[in-house]
Amino acid sequence: MPSAPPRISAATQRSAFLLSLATFSSMATQRICDAMLPALSNIFQTSVAQAAQVIWVFAVVYGLAQLFYGPLGDRTGKFRIITYATLGCSVASLVAAFADNLNTLVMARALTGLFAAAVIPLALAWVGDAVPYERRLETLAKVGLGTTLGIVGGQLAGGWFADTLGWRWAFALMTVIFAVVGCLLLLDLRRQQRLPGTESVDMPHGRPGFVRQALAILSDPWASRVLMIALIEGAAGFGVLSTIASHLHQTLDLSLSLSGSIVALFGLGGVLYMSVARWLIRRLGEDGLAQYGTALMGLSFAVLGFTRWWPLTPVVCLSAGFGFFMFHNTMQANATQMTPSARGTSVSLFSCALFSGQALGVLMAAHLSAVLGSGGVIALGGSIVLVVGTLMARSLRARNGRSLSPIDPL
Repeated sequence: MPSAPPRISAATQRSAFLLSLATFSSMATQRICDAMLPALSNIFQTSVAQAAQVIWVFAVVYGLAQLFYGPLGDRTGKFRIITYATLGCSVASLVAAFADNLNTLVMARALTGLFAAAVIPLALAWVGDAVPYERRLETLAKVGLGTTLGIVGGQLAGGWFADTLGWRWAFALMTVIFAVVGCLLLLDLRRQQRLPGTESVDMPHGRPGFVRQALAILSDPWASRVLMIALIEGAAGFGVLSTIASHLHQTLDLSLSLSGSIVALFGLGGVLYMSVARWLIRRLGEDGLAQYGTALMGLSFAVLGFTRWWPLTPVVCLSAGFGFFMFHNTMQANATQMTPSARGTSVSLFSCALFSGQALGVLMAAHLSAVLGSGGVIALGGSIVLVVGTLMARSLRARNGRSLSPIDPL
């Protein structure tokens, strides 16, 4: 008779719940500008490509900051870094709310990206350190749910505020959310410090230098392949995602709030995936999730890019999100297992590749839209994701043919 999986203490479960609130906040602020780009373009009297700086500059800083936060979290404590970074996001969002020109807003977004970069990767790494493998699946799913709902909340809030009270109020809302979540994390951090005997293993201890850790990860063929695919995934997936609301607004003449609501269904597709993830994992395996997930996303993006019948767009946004998270969570699961002895660094390198790709994707999409049209760019992004998903599926089949390993949906 198999033994029961180890129990997770109430204290660890509470910490994981607070981390899910932090990941929600971090992802919401990443996506909050997507639906407001046309409004920012009009207000600051510039092109949408110029206004897109608020997204791609954020992504560049977010990605590069991973090189700093990964080793810092491994050395000084991941939960501690997440706490202070969340409070820093509150200050940066307040600066964005009072920005009086586009350059100031871009600088405020860069500062927000600098702090937000710590939250999601270190939260995933904290769970990997603090929760036994047998219970990690469900814990990662709870923390990952915050990230997925953040996509929904950010898209909805950005479009709604841009259409009603004004874009500044979106950043004011993020200021309050980050402040509340940061204070809750701070209280929990102090509880952990008062009780050093808790289950958390997130304590400072000796580590090799960052350069040595990074070189060890990058020299591993499998890890370098995962990172390269993450770079392309970020450009073709998250990068193109930022253009969809503007495409719906400009091409189908939908309001910004409705456009943001439709794109928010992309995140709900991720929630739907998580509700059936265990069944799909048993049925399809890692390679099947990568292959069929990117196929679904590629088809959905093609329809989304070229349809002129707007009632179809909510359906394909939902299916695109479902397919994307089938693939993305497979990628995340492999990232958490690249180097368990330096999980903070390895997950942060993964995030660096992902969001550097997003920055590249946003920049390229803004300029390619003038040549291919926004619909053509969306369809192209789906095609690229399909290609890299096929390559990842083949690599997983070859790898798992030698050594089978389970996957944790995040």
